[in-house]
Amino acid sequence: MSVLSAENLSSLEQQAIELPSWAFGNSGTRFKVFGTPGTPRDPFEKIADAAQVNAYTALAPSVALHIPWDMCDFADLRKHAEDLGVRLGTINSNTFQDDDYKFGALTHEDAAVRRKAIDHHLACIDVMHETGSRDLKIWLAEGSNYPGQADMRGRQDRLHDSLEQIYARLGDEQRLVLEYKFFEPAFYHTDVPDWGTSYAQVSALGDKAMVCLDTGHHAPGTNIEFIVMQLLRLGKLGSFDFNSRFYADDDLIVGAADPFQLFRILFEVIRGGGLNNPDVAFMLDQCHNVEDKIPGQIRSVLNVQEMTARALLVDRDALTAAQRSGDVLAANAIFMDAFYTDVRPALAEWRESRGLAADPMKAFAESGYLATIAADRVGGVQAGWGA
Repeated sequence: MSVLSAENLSSLEQQAIELPSWAFGNSGTRFKVFGTPGTPRDPFEKIADAAQVNAYTALAPSVALHIPWDMCDFADLRKHAEDLGVRLGTINSNTFQDDDYKFGALTHEDAAVRRKAIDHHLACIDVMHETGSRDLKIWLAEGSNYPGQADMRGRQDRLHDSLEQIYARLGDEQRLVLEYKFFEPAFYHTDVPDWGTSYAQVSALGDKAMVCLDTGHHAPGTNIEFIVMQLLRLGKLGSFDFNSRFYADDDLIVGAADPFQLFRILFEVIRGGGLNNPDVAFMLDQCHNVEDKIPGQIRSVLNVQEMTARALLVDRDALTAAQRSGDVLAANAIFMDAFYTDVRPALAEWRESRGLAADPMKAFAESGYLATIAADRVGGVQAGWGA
């Protein structure tokens, strides 16, 4: 008998995890970007690779784009995606690869630079109208490296003013999602370093502004599941960027460093009503450096699915009773029993019942797709981080 109930399986069947287009391009370290055979040369080939992930997992029905990395004829790209069984998703802005933004973009002292950054976001909203995207995601590489270098309060005021102008352009069904990151590339202070700052900024904008939580964007030892709980409680958790980290923003395969942390996060998602909630978008944010891109994304979405399945096994009634009675060990045991349950055989059987391969990683490896694109994608310029 399967360890997963019909109710659990129904929840899993609805799960959707958006893929980032940039995960399929070349990436590397601060010192070297590594090329690989078959790397996409344009957004159309990125979408084709992303569609492979969905074909083998049924977990990844949409693909996020990054502007200007993915500039193209968006009507054609939208049709291309739909023909491959996926759709275009979140539009990500970029104000961190232009010389004018050396000392900030939406927070810059110079009104002309701020205007340029605001106009870029307005152009992103125009792209959203073409792609049918709901969310504009903003991550800001802004801050300072030295005490006294910048007026931190003034930068917050300018950030609010800039975001307010962007927010005013959103369509009725569109949202602004503000990401935070505790450091890098600024090392003394970052303008949006934590969930509280993001929450304060989006709360001042209105109901269509939400917080994005990237699981790699926290200081070591941060209780990320507490943040998940709080943002869900406040109704302001708009999206996740799932990845894994050992030291900083490593952008590794989800669950690679700490699968138990992923389990704990997903338990709070379920507890807070965030699972399969259209207002809480799941997305990967990864740059694969040494592994093949498509299998890396397959492994990540499968890891999210597996830890979701385990989190669904927590006996909530028994856990509540143990918590209320102050039975510390019983409460912890209930939690750990669910985490240690091996759901992989049940998931494999369930996939087969839906016409999917029991082992998507193995099925993709045997498909020959990587060899095909390596032979076909000759010439041109490979896409990579920043392109």
